[in-house]
Amino acid sequence: MKYILLIYSNENDWTESERSHCYAESTQLTQQLHAKGQFLGASPLHAVSTATSVRIRDGKKLVTDGPFAETREQLGGYFLIDANDLDEAIAIAERIPTVHKGTVEIRPIMELPDLL
Repeated sequence: MKYILLIYSNENDWTESERSHCYAESTQLTQQLHAKGQFLGASPLHAVSTATSVRIRDGKKLVTDGPFAETREQLGGYFLIDANDLDEAIAIAERIPTVHKGTVEIRPIMELPDLL
């Protein structure tokens, strides 16, 4: 089953050194997952200040700067994996370095047959 592991943390909690170390550890994890055939994709996101949100309400488009909601933690990246079950996805999530300063949300991917 495919899972997306959404990585949340307060982006201001990380020093540049910590961030670099996190990227290096994440790269090692992706290589390990790839070797097991579990890696489907991963990427950090740029700072929340670069986000743009789009909403359509009553037929009118509203484009705003920033994320959807103000929160203490922001979505900072993701891993897309293939795991046998939720327990295996949890075991992978706890290896993502950001889990020590933030949260990793695990969501199963809904696969639609007509979706490319």
